[in-house]
Parts: sequence; C-alpha cells; structure tokens
Amino acid sequence: MILMIIIGMALVTIIPRFIPAYIVDKVHFPDWVNRWLNAIPYAALGALIFPGVMSVIPDKPIIGILGGMTAVLLAFFGLNIILVVLGAITTVFLLTW
Repeated sequence: MILMIIIGMALVTIIPRFIPAYIVDKVHFPDWVNRWLNAIPYAALGALIFPGVMSVIPDKPIIGILGGMTAVLLAFFGLNIILVVLGAITTVFLLTW
C-alpha cells in the first residue's frame, strides 16, 4: 500500500514537470515573451534572497545590505559563485565581529 502511494506521488509530481518541457520545444513564442521568460529566474532569485539580506541581523539591516552589495560587486567582476558567496559571508562576519 505504501509503495503504491509513493509511486502515485511520484507520478503526480513528475507529470506536471514533463508536460511543459515537452510543450515548450514545440511552441515558438514571440521575442518579447522569450525576454520576459528569461527574466523570471532573476526575479525569483531576488525575491528569495532580498528578505534574507535584510534580516541577517534583525536590528542592524545595514550589515546585510553591505554583504549583499559585496556579493553584487564580486559577481559584477565575474567571479565564481562560490567566491561571491564566500565574499558576502566574510563581509558579514567581519562587520559583526
């Protein structure tokens, strides 16, 4: 019984993931739709990261802002993502120490 539930849950989650991937290859969108769709990951990432930046230390949001600005600056210079994250963490650590 439990195995059937697991298989059912797997099917319910995998079907909605495969259908759009299959359809997107067949449909050609206008350029403005493609530009809009390409911006979604950046918008989602910003919406996920920004609240965390503001609440690193609840009574001192400037520390999170400086850490975020460090990450943006390091990313602007094209550093590896690991170095960007480590730079932001180091900045926050040094400002709280």
